Amino acid sequence: MKKRILALAAMVTMAVATPTPASPIDDILAVSGGGSIKLPPYLQCVPYARQVTGVRLFGDAHTWWGQAAGHYARGFAPKVGAVMTFKPHGKMVLGHVAAVSRIVDSRTILLRHANWSIIHGRRGQIENDVEAVDVSPNNDWSAVRVWFDPIKGLGSTAWPVQGFIYNKKPLRGEHDLSRSGRADDPIGQLIAAFLKW
Repeated sequence: MKKRILALAAMVTMAVATPTPASPIDDILAVSGGGSIKLPPYLQCVPYARQVTGVRLFGDAHTWWGQAAGHYARGFAPKVGAVMTFKPHGKMVLGHVAAVSRIVDSRTILLRHANWSIIHGRRGQIENDVEAVDVSPNNDWSAVRVWFDPIKGLGSTAWPVQGFIYNKKPLRGEHDLSRSGRADDPIGQLIAAFLKW
């Protein structure tokens, strides 16, 4: 009898201690910012960007730019609904992706993204309509400063940007935008100069 009571107590303890998986509805509400009380403990930028933009790419953020080639249109101008792809930089070794929610002016946009700022001591938080400013010398969106909640302002780092992925098919015959002629791509500058010549 005593062994059965101990076994029952162990089963109850395991049932209480084992977290139950969130339902798909909880996940959707948490990801879309729908006010769910049950947030995942650590939301990454990739599933959030995929959810809010519809761009169906997977894997680490730094791979999205290359994966998009031939599947999605890519470019170097922000558009609402596009995915801004960040290059790995410093401690951000896997890159970052964020959705463009609004264009304010030629050098300022608003972003929706996850896992950028630590908010109330928690990583993996969703931020909606936070400022990103183009700080590239040629106004080509190759480097941005992004709102950082702990300091309540733009961070001081100029984050390198690969470009923007648009949720549409590439145009027929679209040239390879990985060689763009942007200031951060000297080979691309030569190719762009040759094509203009």
